[in-house]
Amino acid sequence: MSLEYTSSEMMTVTAARALENGMTCFVGIGLPSEAANLARLTHAPEVVLIYESGTLQTKPDILPLSIGDGELCESALTTVAVPEMFRYWLQGGKVNVGFLGTAQIDRFANLNTTLIGDYKAPKVRLPGGGGAPEIATNAGEVFITLKHSKRAFVKDVDFVTTLGFGRDGKGRDNVPNIGKGPTRVITDLCVMKPDPDTKELVVVSLHPGVTREQVIDATGWDIRFAEQLESTPEPNANELDILRELKARTERAHAGE
Repeated sequence: MSLEYTSSEMMTVTAARALENGMTCFVGIGLPSEAANLARLTHAPEVVLIYESGTLQTKPDILPLSIGDGELCESALTTVAVPEMFRYWLQGGKVNVGFLGTAQIDRFANLNTTLIGDYKAPKVRLPGGGGAPEIATNAGEVFITLKHSKRAFVKDVDFVTTLGFGRDGKGRDNVPNIGKGPTRVITDLCVMKPDPDTKELVVVSLHPGVTREQVIDATGWDIRFAEQLESTPEPNANELDILRELKARTERAHAGE
């Protein structure tokens, strides 16, 4: 009997599976937080989750609304000052993975969370960079997760808030003391990885039931596919049960029940 699941659940489970036991992961709020906590509650109980507010080895029972959510501090091993978090832990090379979301991403995995449109007269102002620029610079590697659409996947972002590989794919070349940058992008349709030479994002795995045409239609540039295109493994019943219970628990808590 095949399991019923949504494209969003497929994305979260796939993103969660990217994390491994023993990794130290700097977690963004939203989809990355959902995936990181699912990993902790399933196959990677020893993953160390840290958030921008200074919480180390956080084990929230519900998903946080923001980095200032008390749940993070209450469930952490300890909480340190934000400057210490960035200077000692992140810039000190102690973070294996930065897990980020974004509003816009381009073919070279640059992220935009600043504005849509012209800088001097933007159509939309977005929340800003937060800690993402520093995370993407200093973490060993970066995972990105977001829903796939032409609005989000653009050829060139309107503003580079967070460096992927720069406007030409060479933004990290010969720069000392920084991490590898984005190593995978996980959406509700597929998994992408940067081409080893050009750094342009290439689809390496399609989720079950998703066609190449769907990915092409949802991407704002001529997306390329790997020669050996894989099919992403489906979620299992345990992962889906734990994810659904986590989200239900979160909803109940935020509704004040």
